[in-house]
Amino acid sequence: MKRIGLHKSPLFLKIIFVVSVAIIFFIGGITFKHITVLKKSSAYVSNSYEVNIELERLMSCIKDAETGQRGYLLSKDKKFLIPYQNSGSLIKKSHQRISELTSNSRTQQNNLKTLQYHINKRLNYLSKNLYLVQHEKYSEDELEYNLITGQKSMDSIRLRIEDMIITQKVLLKNRQKDYDSTMNYTPLLIYLTLIITLILITIAFVKMNRDLILLKNTIHTLTVEIEANKLSEIVGNFGSWKLDIETNTYTFSDNEYRLLGCEPQSFEASKEGFLKFIHPDDLEFVKESANNAVMNDSRVPFMYRVIRKDGEVRYFKDMGQVVSFASQNKTYIGTTRDITSEIDDKITTEERNRELESNNKELSAFNYIASHDLQEPLRKIETFISRLISKDHDNISTSGQQYIASIQKSANRMRVLIEDLLQFSRTNKAEKTFQLSNLNCLLDNAKQELAQTIEEKKAVLTSSVLPSLSIIPFQIQQLFINLIGNSLKYSKANEAPSISINYSIIVANEEEFLPDTYHEYHKITVEDNGIGFDQEYAKNIFVLFNRLHNKNEYQGTGIGLAICKKIVENHKGFIFAKGVLHEGSTFIIYLPVEQKQA
Repeated sequence: MKRIGLHKSPLFLKIIFVVSVAIIFFIGGITFKHITVLKKSSAYVSNSYEVNIELERLMSCIKDAETGQRGYLLSKDKKFLIPYQNSGSLIKKSHQRISELTSNSRTQQNNLKTLQYHINKRLNYLSKNLYLVQHEKYSEDELEYNLITGQKSMDSIRLRIEDMIITQKVLLKNRQKDYDSTMNYTPLLIYLTLIITLILITIAFVKMNRDLILLKNTIHTLTVEIEANKLSEIVGNFGSWKLDIETNTYTFSDNEYRLLGCEPQSFEASKEGFLKFIHPDDLEFVKESANNAVMNDSRVPFMYRVIRKDGEVRYFKDMGQVVSFASQNKTYIGTTRDITSEIDDKITTEERNRELESNNKELSAFNYIASHDLQEPLRKIETFISRLISKDHDNISTSGQQYIASIQKSANRMRVLIEDLLQFSRTNKAEKTFQLSNLNCLLDNAKQELAQTIEEKKAVLTSSVLPSLSIIPFQIQQLFINLIGNSLKYSKANEAPSISINYSIIVANEEEFLPDTYHEYHKITVEDNGIGFDQEYAKNIFVLFNRLHNKNEYQGTGIGLAICKKIVENHKGFIFAKGVLHEGSTFIIYLPVEQKQA
């Protein structure tokens, strides 16, 4: 199963998305706050300009009132009183506007109160002078005093307004500085917001583009896999199906229909639609097994019979399991395999096994006959010939004596042949019970068995130390007897036999005869200085009844080496022969290091 990288995991992508949105909101919040500060700074600047304008308007209204009064005093023309009469409401309105504009400034509010006092004082003196002039109840000194006092009040008003304007200019300067500072950072923030937004959009685009490419490749791969799966179902002779447990709806693959002898998607996939093909004798079993598999998520396969659309009876085997997806929906997926050919093969195999069992019984009967019925008349023939030779040998003609000698020789060969056949049969049928045995002891037993021949031929046997192995003891002993006996039989007439038995552990790929693997083997070699053989016949000498020499030259039945080959095969090993004509032969045995019971 491939592991999903951290950068590809859904959790990581969700975290990146949340972080990106948080960054955008954070920068957006900073930008919004910055623009709010900028807007407030702009409002402060506008406020300062408006306060100055209102102060100048207030001063202008006071001047208009003073000018109107002065014109009336000089000309006694009441039309000059119009500016004076209108100035009261204008001054009040302007004063109220300034109060509103400077409501956040305690200094300006204090200045405005002082200004209000001087304005009221100035307007009172203007009103008093007009009253005195209009009713002609004034003296020159009193009028002059009022004018001088009013002028002083006007100077106080002018001075106070100038203070307020200067204060407002200072505020305006500071606010202008804040405004300029804010304006300097605003493009940077906007640019930074745009850059980050573009980066995030670019990353999102690249990621979506990669995901789109990956999606296309995945869709292509899935399409290929689906087609390959359809092909594998046809080749493997099986079908697949799905059951949505939540909605109880089925889906059949195309080959599921073909297994039933129908065209793909020729009927609606459903439990009822499939059950109508089940063999009546298996219907209840299939219903019970299917319900148990779905309810208990059983993965135990069950076998049943179906009757195809064409009427042919086939054997099916079903198996499935419940799988859960991210949506928490559970689906039971299963496969249906046509095992009719397997059932037929099983039946055929059982029939052949019965035939083999019958043949084995016949072989056992043959062994019994060979060991009893055939040997009994043979023993009688040998007995009568022996008596004939001992009692009537001199009374028989020369040609008769030759015939009797031939009969005796043939009887001996027949006895050896029967014994070798029995030995080969026992090698094939013997129980393969492995025991940990010392090969040196088995070799000594083989030498003891062949002691008379070894002494007659004055043979010299040498061997290295052999290990203890898990083997079939009597078979390995028979292997040594046959190989040493073969070397003694095919020794040179004028040279004492020299037989060398050696042992080593080798690796398969180091040997010319073995497969190219790293398995270890016990290597046992039996080497002699006999008559040898041509290497082209190396494989033939292990074939049953195969002989390289005439039976009149060397005695033998051609079964001994076949027995050797069978014994080695019983031990999962290999045996090979190497020979040089007139120089000698070598038999090489390879037994696996980890020998297991067959």
